[in-house]
Amino acid sequence: MRLIVRTLSELCITAGAVILLFVAYVLLWTGVTAEAAGARQIESLESRWVAREPVRPPTAPPASPAPAPPPSPAAPEPYREGEPFAVMYVPRFGAGWHWPVLEGTATDTLKKGLGHYPGTARPGEAGNFSVAGHRRTYGDPFRDFPRLRPGDAVILNDGTTWFTYRVVRPPYRTVPGDIGVIDPVPRPDRSGFTGPGRYLTLTTCDPEWGSSHRLIAWARLAATQPVDRGRPAAFHS
Repeated sequence: MRLIVRTLSELCITAGAVILLFVAYVLLWTGVTAEAAGARQIESLESRWVAREPVRPPTAPPASPAPAPPPSPAAPEPYREGEPFAVMYVPRFGAGWHWPVLEGTATDTLKKGLGHYPGTARPGEAGNFSVAGHRRTYGDPFRDFPRLRPGDAVILNDGTTWFTYRVVRPPYRTVPGDIGVIDPVPRPDRSGFTGPGRYLTLTTCDPEWGSSHRLIAWARLAATQPVDRGRPAAFHS
């Protein structure tokens, strides 16, 4: 009997130790790795921005009695899956809060930052620029999501332009299958958007340590500004 009790006690201690190690991994180590990965993504992105050739005005064509029409602007290159293309700032979440935005919402992508839903608009474009992020684990980027309030700024930098969106209403709770939240005009009955515009949708899991539901925040583009003019005033408002 003593042997059985001792064996059961040792098993309980071992199981407890394993559970504690797992909790430490979830709470601490995934955050450490995610923050390091996010920092590397931002560093890589900023290096690419610095390496861009400056845009030079085209030379004037020779005079002609019937000048040709100007060429159509080239379509932007598509984002590459898993690669960063912008940095997001949300002053409501703290002065030091900033995360890279990468293309796609795959599990490995969201371990390195925020994920852009493929097929949704680019920053500043007409349509609905939609982004997902973890509420907890992997750096807890959207831990404070419920604190968002109407008027809060969500700011993006793509290397050439600052895009400032303003949240239009408190976060909305829905189910994972509610894909209408990232439509070009997202859920008019909930967002208040009644026609085409330049919108932003943020999504994360709810409850805080679960994934049975989603929290949604909608915003509308309020201002743009070239990056060479410095940070926009929205950082302080």
